[in-house]
Amino acid sequence: MYIHILENELRMGKPWSGVFTNRKKSGEIWHSSITITPIHLGEQWYFVGIFRELEQLKEGIYLSEMKRAETQRELLKVLAISCEIRDPGIEAHLLRVQNLTEQLVIVHNRRCQLELSKSYMNHIVHSSILHDIGKAEIPEGILYKPGPLSPYERKIIEMHPLMGSDILNKISREINNDVISSLEVAENIILHHHEKWDGTGYPHRLKGEEIPLEARIVAIVDVFDALTSRRPYKDSWSVERALSFINEQKGKHFDPSIVMSFFCYFDEKAAQKKGCDTVRSTGI
Repeated sequence: MYIHILENELRMGKPWSGVFTNRKKSGEIWHSSITITPIHLGEQWYFVGIFRELEQLKEGIYLSEMKRAETQRELLKVLAISCEIRDPGIEAHLLRVQNLTEQLVIVHNRRCQLELSKSYMNHIVHSSILHDIGKAEIPEGILYKPGPLSPYERKIIEMHPLMGSDILNKISREINNDVISSLEVAENIILHHHEKWDGTGYPHRLKGEEIPLEARIVAIVDVFDALTSRRPYKDSWSVERALSFINEQKGKHFDPSIVMSFFCYFDEKAAQKKGCDTVRSTGI
């Protein structure tokens, strides 16, 4: 009976959540929570399934806070990769963006004494991989065009933050609230990571601190990784050249304070490497 309900819900494009009870070979009873969410992107349907064993099953509570956070991280990762599946190097790019975002958030919070909550910082890190999900709606001929874009094509590209926001809002309306918490941070990153500190960015031409902090952080990380990565249509830049560009754009494209934190991170990284090299050379 439950299988028929599941099939009917998915056919109608609705998410389905439930709890299964089964018996292990040892005879032990175990419970598992499963959520399957259909996602319609362009002409394709994707089914994102999250399956978790429940250590304890209490009435009305299917996932602990820790399990829910873990589930949300996995779901966001699957969503991000699915939306950019046409790009063969996307998973590596998203992992680099997420890792560097984490380091920058930590350094910026410490350097500026912002006292950001751990929860908020985690939201920034785990949501950073969603920044370009709107590109799923951009025609491949425009998205991967090797030559210069026409003014019309540029306008299409600049619509991807709005498209990404629409995708996220559609999913947040459909998905089970027990599995995923507020996506406000993710939406801010998706919608505003192409805004510029001087107000010349897109889509809303926000300026300065009108741009959410999480979007200002991911903006630097995304540009840096794009510059230092080899793509079919461009060679990679050296780290030094990319850092020089980031510095040139301080106060124009990027928040000057976050640029300083970005350079602090690389200074700390270089100092650590130098210390490790010294230890290896002296045999200490």
